[in-house]
Amino acid sequence: MRCAGFALLAAVAATGIVACGDDGPTTLKLVAYDSFPTEGTPLNDALTEFTKDTGIEVQVVIAGDAGTMVTKAGLTAGNPEGDVMWGVDNTLLSAATGAKVFDGDPVEVDYGDVCVNYDIAWFADHSLEPPATLDDLVKPEYANLLVVEDPSTSSPGLAFLLATIAHSGDDGWHDWWTRLRDNGVEVVDSWSTAYYERFSGSAGSQGDRPLVVSYGSSPPAEVVFADPPRDDAPTGVAAETCFRQIEYTGVLRGTPHTAEARQLVEFLVGERFQRELPLTLFVYPVNDSVELPEVFTKFAVIPDEPFTMEPDRIDRNRRQWQDEWSEIVTG
Repeated sequence: MRCAGFALLAAVAATGIVACGDDGPTTLKLVAYDSFPTEGTPLNDALTEFTKDTGIEVQVVIAGDAGTMVTKAGLTAGNPEGDVMWGVDNTLLSAATGAKVFDGDPVEVDYGDVCVNYDIAWFADHSLEPPATLDDLVKPEYANLLVVEDPSTSSPGLAFLLATIAHSGDDGWHDWWTRLRDNGVEVVDSWSTAYYERFSGSAGSQGDRPLVVSYGSSPPAEVVFADPPRDDAPTGVAAETCFRQIEYTGVLRGTPHTAEARQLVEFLVGERFQRELPLTLFVYPVNDSVELPEVFTKFAVIPDEPFTMEPDRIDRNRRQWQDEWSEIVTG
């Protein structure tokens, strides 16, 4: 998919389009999830440079979390609320393509991993080794320590559910979650609630759970935003619990600005924009020419063998798995 996408983008680049119509410069709407910044970050500065170079203005439109964004796009497919979509991930990709949201194939734009994070100081203070694997999480010594997100309302929550299904299989994941439920897992509706309110390792949090489902790139974020500054990360990552998330961007079907939208997609996968991703969205760029910042390479975790699953399998089973999970864990 990525090769086809880059071939398309190369063709667009060759046209050298600069957008100015009878009514002035074209304004594109970049539809994104709620953690995408709308102003004041290096990503927004890069978009400003895109406007200076092309004459195409970009307005970031926040559509909610990733699941809400894809649902809205499906309902308006062919008559979209924007021109380009950023950030549909592989857990939701088939839902978007099945609804014919995109004009052509979306392209990979970044990647990362959803993993269990742990509070280093808490485990040191309690003379307990942090869990290393998914099977560790259901052991008695980790009872009442983990907070997770609901897979029906949270993208990382869904990714974690998929990790457990990939790990335990169709015949085993129900039992695994039953054991985790009985081991005192706490469920909340969103990543922000889990990480900033319930996880004890997040800066400023009053939470009492030293284990949380978050990202392999959460530790460098703790270092970058630490106040006062610090040289080490207060959190660690259980690398054998990770599920690989890949995010995509693409032109929305029905946009009246197809050529300009393809120029924007080309820019989003280009080096200028991609180099700002690690320390803004804390994801890995897909552009191989980008050199990662030292704080990112030092503290982020990329697992050797993350759990994965084909998007088509996710799409076929997602709703049923979510319902079964709810019946086991919260029902």
